[in-house]
Amino acid sequence: MKTPPIVSPQEWEAARQELLEEEKKLTHARDALAARRRRMPWQAVEKKYEFDGPQGRVSLLDLFEGRRQLIVYRAFFEPGVFGWPDHACRGCSMLADQVGHPAHLNARDTTLVFASRASQPEIERVKARMGWVMPWYTITDDFDIDFGVDEWHGTNAFIREDDRVFRTYFINARGDEAMGSLWNYLDMTALGRQETWEDSPEGYPQTPPYEWWNWHDEYGEEADPAQEWVDTTRRGPRGRQD
Repeated sequence: MKTPPIVSPQEWEAARQELLEEEKKLTHARDALAARRRRMPWQAVEKKYEFDGPQGRVSLLDLFEGRRQLIVYRAFFEPGVFGWPDHACRGCSMLADQVGHPAHLNARDTTLVFASRASQPEIERVKARMGWVMPWYTITDDFDIDFGVDEWHGTNAFIREDDRVFRTYFINARGDEAMGSLWNYLDMTALGRQETWEDSPEGYPQTPPYEWWNWHDEYGEEADPAQEWVDTTRRGPRGRQD
């Protein structure tokens, strides 16, 4: 293995600063792309889809759990998938291992669920084995076919206006590599991160960045954010890469 040059701390920092400029350009380009997603047209979902869940048969609307947005990842766990019946697809399982606590997405009025064709007892068994906690439903109809995930994994985003459901975006193939992070999930949605710095259409919900963050077991508390936390976030980090 041919290693890079070995340099002094000053030379190393100069090289890092040079690369940091390119990283900032990438961050800004990613922000601009997310802003375009928030302006994507919506596709009305007219068919009535049904899923089996822990409490029985539910609709696509039920998957929102009362929230405004829904993200559905089609995971391959069913007969014919390598690893069945002990495991889901290796790639889908790697993604599942990366998914953070759902409370943070829920705090942005967004629900994340997984969906497969395995039965609920089979899903609950593999979730318990692997330590996964996300809601995971059984597909019972053509949902996967209609939304481009019958032969390969993919992530669909939806939004609802009262009882009407709309598809807002879709990511698959290598695009799914980045999923699992709270920020990447929010960036693919119609409402985005819902923070004041974002370039969003007029009237979209937005709150100051950082200030809404909380411990995952304390979202929903009635008290205002701790003043010490607010002061810290408004000062911002040193050397930030925005």
